[in-house]
Amino acid sequence: MKVLITGSNGLLGQHLIPVFLEDSRYEVIATGRGPNRLPVQTGYTYEATNLRDATSVQHLLDKHKPDVLIHAAAMTQVDDCERNKDACWDTNVSATRYLVHAAEKHGTFFIFLSTDFVFDGLEGPYSEEATVNPISYYGSSKVAAEHMVRNSKLPWAIVRTVLVYGVAADPKRSNIITWVKSNLEQGKKLKVVDDQWRTPTLVQDLAAGCKLVADKKASGTFHISGNETLTPYQMAVQTAGYFKLNTQLLEKVDAKSFTQPAKRPARTGFIIDKAVQELGYKPHNFAEGLEIVAKEI
Repeated sequence: MKVLITGSNGLLGQHLIPVFLEDSRYEVIATGRGPNRLPVQTGYTYEATNLRDATSVQHLLDKHKPDVLIHAAAMTQVDDCERNKDACWDTNVSATRYLVHAAEKHGTFFIFLSTDFVFDGLEGPYSEEATVNPISYYGSSKVAAEHMVRNSKLPWAIVRTVLVYGVAADPKRSNIITWVKSNLEQGKKLKVVDDQWRTPTLVQDLAAGCKLVADKKASGTFHISGNETLTPYQMAVQTAGYFKLNTQLLEKVDAKSFTQPAKRPARTGFIIDKAVQELGYKPHNFAEGLEIVAKEI
């Protein structure tokens, strides 16, 4: 069975590849922008592809004819999406349309990665049945792409997730744990938001959740995230405590104290009962995730 993974150079992609390589039932094809930047470069096929070009996408799908496609490639920096709406739409919506159209020819099972930012954050945590109402351009682009997937002729699943953290091969990529650790080690004070709530997701858990969806070809929408609702400040305090760093350097602030191009939903987070019951999904709590990330660092 062939699985094609887009965005393979990204944080999720880097963790999806080894998960599927461990299962001999799968032949893995990875695609990303530019050269392959994964630490492990053997055991799978890598294709550099511009997903914003319909012809390139059609050629990729016609060449490999995947049974499963996991579309993890996206423009996810919320403020960048707000500043450059054309690039956001091309990357998040047009590329999805090209992939869906190309996959329809082969009857591929299509797994689309989405986000908690499809919600307005007024009534979180959210179940899969909650009404979407994005308040940022990034969120709107993901709603549009979800709609495209749902209305395709393909068997499909939408996997929404929240605030993914973990270690990427690229040392320039930071996450809340490495950001807090490196700044506090340098004795820098940090202002951290305490009026936004999320269910932070360990990237290994998200990768495992995607694999469960692929294995079962489970159709529909699934919320796959951590199982604890925390603010960024609470995450920062736990991180500082784990590394025995000075929590006095952490200052609790409101989101309105920052000037950012894109609005953030105040309270999201997910109810993950469906994924637990239908897929057998078992996420780590933040303390466990912190320990896993610390070992990788």
